[in-house]
Amino acid sequence: MKILYGMQQPDEGTITVGGEQVTFHNPGDAIARGIGMVHQHFMLADNLTVLENVVLGAEKLYGIGNKARTKIKEISDAYGLNVRPDVLVEELGVADRQRVEILKVLYRGAKTLILDEPTAVLVPQEVDALFDNLRDLKSEGLTVIFISHKLGEVLSVADEITVIRRGTTVGTVSPEGTTPKQLAELMVGSELPTPETAESTVTDVPMLTVEGLHLAQTDLEGIERIILDQISFTIHKGEVLGIAGVEGNGQSELVEAIMGMRHPDAGVVTLDGTDISQTPTRDRREAGIGYIPEDRHRHGLLLEAPLWENRILGHVTERPNARGGLIDIKAARADTERIVQAYDVRTPGIDVTAASLSGGNQQKLIVGREMSHDPKLLIAAHPTRGVDVGAQAAIWDYIREARREGLAVLLISADLDELIGLSDTLRVMYRGRLVADADPATITPEELGSAMTGAATGHLEHTEDDER
Repeated sequence: MKILYGMQQPDEGTITVGGEQVTFHNPGDAIARGIGMVHQHFMLADNLTVLENVVLGAEKLYGIGNKARTKIKEISDAYGLNVRPDVLVEELGVADRQRVEILKVLYRGAKTLILDEPTAVLVPQEVDALFDNLRDLKSEGLTVIFISHKLGEVLSVADEITVIRRGTTVGTVSPEGTTPKQLAELMVGSELPTPETAESTVTDVPMLTVEGLHLAQTDLEGIERIILDQISFTIHKGEVLGIAGVEGNGQSELVEAIMGMRHPDAGVVTLDGTDISQTPTRDRREAGIGYIPEDRHRHGLLLEAPLWENRILGHVTERPNARGGLIDIKAARADTERIVQAYDVRTPGIDVTAASLSGGNQQKLIVGREMSHDPKLLIAAHPTRGVDVGAQAAIWDYIREARREGLAVLLISADLDELIGLSDTLRVMYRGRLVADADPATITPEELGSAMTGAATGHLEHTEDDER
């Protein structure tokens, strides 16, 4: 996709647009040919309005005032995107941000849209709305390239499916008459993995207890907003507690409060019987908290540093990275080699930069790093977002294995199948509060999605009505 968008140059091969062979030296060339890309990691500036984000870099088209606003409104209405030009992007939810990204490329005159994992952060109801938008675009004559590892979605929305494995096209099929199982076998050479955990390993020994966690924040206009509203829960040894919620409902702040990166106004955090509410982040790490951050690029890796340096991050004072107060480079390098082998990180060596690895291999390196310190508690925020199905299966296996050995896991994810499959206990977070709980054995993704949008509270029971 980077090659099609002019971000990377191919060694060989040709690209033909509208019957004419083209060469793209940069994204500007691709945009000029009507190709637009919506990246998996959204490329929006939070502190600018929707209008400012849309016109940024394309000011010459319709200016930056009323003409631009009219054009945005016109595109939004034509494709049912419901975009509000004057809202700050930081105030938008994930689904709205995605619509802004789509509008941004349409504004630049795109006739071919590349969408990279567009449903990774959406609940089922938002996915349906996005697919309606895509069908509208298609009916207007636009071409959509939809990249996803969610096979049911691909089968429901695509007219033709091309499967790529390890950089090679392994097949092109029609959705009619193709099953998810057949697609999975093309993708990974075997059946698609499922996150299901067969046996319960939950003990009655509390590992993490959070009581009355409260956090308020004052915005630029001086209005106080409650970010975390009296959050309380307990995770036991051998238990995975899953938290479902549309992004922006306080999950990130909850994780940061448990990690010591944020200081809540009230509440107590207890790890393995010890109050760590006032403990610095490094001491919490040393006490046994492993952390897979939601944004691996911003919080999990130094992209321009080699893999062995990235292995040290977050564990600078611990063995094998340190000895006698000094960093032990030789031991850290040797352990990086071990992680690369044990966690199947596909790389030419440990001296390449983290940026040169694919997203799945970056994630496996982070998981390997965190699991290598035998954590008591693992905070896993979106652990398989944007990784291929092979890496996804591997990460699920590592979490299941550690859970069997008594690890307590706080799992935050937008992948509802992952949440339902891996969790022993499920809670739903909405506007900073835990509003509902559910039994993963009986709940459906649709029921969970409904609770995430605030439509259901309390204990969620599966009913026959849901199936009808």
